[in-house]
Amino acid sequence: MKVKRCKLKIEPSPIRVLIRPFIPGEERIKLILMRILSLSPKQVHSELKRIKKEFSAKAFKIEDLLIDHYERIKHHIPQDRFLQLEQKLLIGAYFTHEYSLESTALCNPSIVPHYDQSGVGDGELKFILSLRAIGEGHISSIVFREGIITRDHQIVLFPPNPIVAEPRKVSDPIIVKSLFIRKLAELGAWNQLSRLILEPLEENFSLSTLMSHAIRVTRENIHLDYSQGTFDVIRTLAHNNYEVYFPENQPISSRVIFPSSPSEMNGIEDARFVVLTEEGGHKKYYATYTAYDGKVILPQLLETDNFNNFKFITLNGNAAKNKGMALFPRKINGQYVMLSRHDNENLYVVFSENIHFWYDPIKIMQPSFPWEFVQIGNCGSPIEIDEGWLVLMHGVGPMRKYCISAFLLDKNNPTRVIGRLSDPILKPEGDEKEGYVPNVVYTCGAIVHNKRLVIPYAMSDYATKFATLDLKDLLNEMS
Repeated sequence: MKVKRCKLKIEPSPIRVLIRPFIPGEERIKLILMRILSLSPKQVHSELKRIKKEFSAKAFKIEDLLIDHYERIKHHIPQDRFLQLEQKLLIGAYFTHEYSLESTALCNPSIVPHYDQSGVGDGELKFILSLRAIGEGHISSIVFREGIITRDHQIVLFPPNPIVAEPRKVSDPIIVKSLFIRKLAELGAWNQLSRLILEPLEENFSLSTLMSHAIRVTRENIHLDYSQGTFDVIRTLAHNNYEVYFPENQPISSRVIFPSSPSEMNGIEDARFVVLTEEGGHKKYYATYTAYDGKVILPQLLETDNFNNFKFITLNGNAAKNKGMALFPRKINGQYVMLSRHDNENLYVVFSENIHFWYDPIKIMQPSFPWEFVQIGNCGSPIEIDEGWLVLMHGVGPMRKYCISAFLLDKNNPTRVIGRLSDPILKPEGDEKEGYVPNVVYTCGAIVHNKRLVIPYAMSDYATKFATLDLKDLLNEMS
């Protein structure tokens, strides 16, 4: 089986930076404000002019960002103190910093067809590539690239936009009561207090309505031993299901999904994107990912139609544990289907009538070969081909070396393995052995185009490369 490694490499770079809030402790905020407010109008103007000259080229609208950051700390300023616009902007600048989100690694890629194939030549495919960007403090976020697979299977990447920006958060999203109650029950928090909070609400209610009502009811029932614990679960769950949006004219490569919910504060990891076709033919992009708060990992799901608006959803059920969930690109026999590795070692298939809830995993594969004796896992969503469901997988062997291989599932019964490689497709070679996490090749999703498998893959969790191979050759190697 001949595997072609492409010369193209996507390496981490400190050049692209996010302009983010910098919020120190309250006492320091007050001291900093006191010093800024002592400046004369002339000093304020001069300092602000210098800041704009130095940093305006690194943001789409630097003044909007500075005002946003000013708004975060303005409650520390006496209400009777009138401030000019330039003072507000300068205050915002002091509570702003640059964050180099791609400086450490660009890894764990996932590839899907682009929603806009206009202008693409005959036999070509435009794609969106997602990457795990790792920056200061080992914080992971999701970034994007665009490119084309040519007719002769060359990979052409478009230059990324030099400016990056986070999305806006929908300030008061709507929550569906029936789903929220079911999720609370999964978390063991459906009790007398949560009933008092939820039952009076409409089927669709806003986040602000929930929180104001929850605060009032919790205060009235503080005598209940579990009152504060229940309130904390409701608040965390509500904030872990959220929506964000980017301006439509913002280039895809400048869009960054940075951790923003309580469960994500230390990273959004290993996003596995897939185009899911609903029974009516409507297509939607989904991605399973791992939220990490510094202590606990939590499987989550995001959905989007156009990479402008994103919804983030908690996954529940006994199969929604650990890393490595990957959604099939369509329902099978009327049910959603997911690959799972809830025991952190073997591979499972899970069926569900609701994309939020996953129970009763069915084991389909366990480590069998020396190069995978430590553990196995999927490398992205299954790919539907004529012969069945093609699944890329990873195996971990001696010296914690990660390799990429593949297997085939029955199209109508994906719990049945009908073909499997006994050896890896890719294993670390040459400079692929060295990086942030040595001796690892890994992917979160591949694509088939013109009967050839295209695999973007990370080399030692540092940089990303591409490999291609003939689909027929791959299937012929399976037993």
